[in-house]
Amino acid sequence: MNEFIFHGGFAAIGGGLAVLGAGLGIGRIGGSAMDAIARQPEAADKIQTAMIIAAALVEGAALFGIVVALLQG
Repeated sequence: MNEFIFHGGFAAIGGGLAVLGAGLGIGRIGGSAMDAIARQPEAADKIQTAMIIAAALVEGAALFGIVVALLQG
């Protein structure tokens, strides 16, 4: 019983770290995209497309990290 709670706690910490990392990564991507659009407004469409693709990849990696953390717990 105690081992299950102990491992479950580590799984929750691992999942939380994955979510935290994804939030920071997507925030940084969005901030950098806004800076780039402010510098070159005519390239907004290309920048926005690249931003969405990068954010989706970061979110996918975070989801994979959450699943792995919960499976280990």
